[in-house]
Amino acid sequence: YNRPMQQPIFPPRKIVIAAHPRLAEARSEAVRVVEALNALGHPAEMAAHLHDEALKTALAAGEFDLMLALGGDGTMLRAGLLCAPYGVPVLGINLGHFGFLMEVQQDTWQERLPRLLSGDFWLEQRMLLKVCQWRDEKCLGNWQVLNEVVVCRGQYVRPLLLTAMVDGYLLAQYMADGLIAATPTGSTAYALAVGGPILPPEARNLLIIPIAPHLSINRGVVLPEGAKVTITTQSSHQAVLSADGQPPIVVEEGDEVRVEAAPSPALFVRFQDPGYFYRNLACYMEQNPWINPQA
Repeated sequence: YNRPMQQPIFPPRKIVIAAHPRLAEARSEAVRVVEALNALGHPAEMAAHLHDEALKTALAAGEFDLMLALGGDGTMLRAGLLCAPYGVPVLGINLGHFGFLMEVQQDTWQERLPRLLSGDFWLEQRMLLKVCQWRDEKCLGNWQVLNEVVVCRGQYVRPLLLTAMVDGYLLAQYMADGLIAATPTGSTAYALAVGGPILPPEARNLLIIPIAPHLSINRGVVLPEGAKVTITTQSSHQAVLSADGQPPIVVEEGDEVRVEAAPSPALFVRFQDPGYFYRNLACYMEQNPWINPQA
């Protein structure tokens, strides 16, 4: 079947290597990647870590045109978010448990380098969401997410009364533990865990799904890319917002959490044919490493 692909215009010229900051193995493996690239006559640098302001400045200045990220899915997620505004693709090398977003394994990256350096790959575009928290028409904070944003109960184990508006029209009210707004990438993350549908990675849709709804609509809703969603809570007890698993932000009654598609997608380097997503999905669902550590 045919799936949209974005072909690289030219092979990468300057590569930056970023490793999981708390994995000693990732750091040492990153050194080996840099040495292998240099041995092939290709310039490469190692970043201090993904949150290094110097790395962000260099990306913004166009100093790198590809990033290699070593770690697990969390590393790939952070790398994708960091690079997306600058149109820099990311190749993931899996050192974690799942590696659902990663393209190559720790024992296969060396054989992939010649293909990478010759431009023999395609770029997969992953939609991002832009999230803003508003109070009294003042923006308190904004985030970009690759998986999802969650508005949910905080320290009290009580459901929230949540309202979801789409383009200014009422979608639904929920009495639930929370509400998820997810990308197609996020459809296989938290949204999948609460019974949501699986969307293919190249889809350009926004998924809304409640968490543990009580006497409320319990189905996910798939919206088009251009939809603008506003989530509010009418509960007096604490609610919080979490963007891609980041530390929670308190959401007060009447606050608006506005969600829409971000202008720039994350770009992931792929060597496999586009059917990789369904092969991986079947593999991980049958042999979940969290359930069966020996798998």
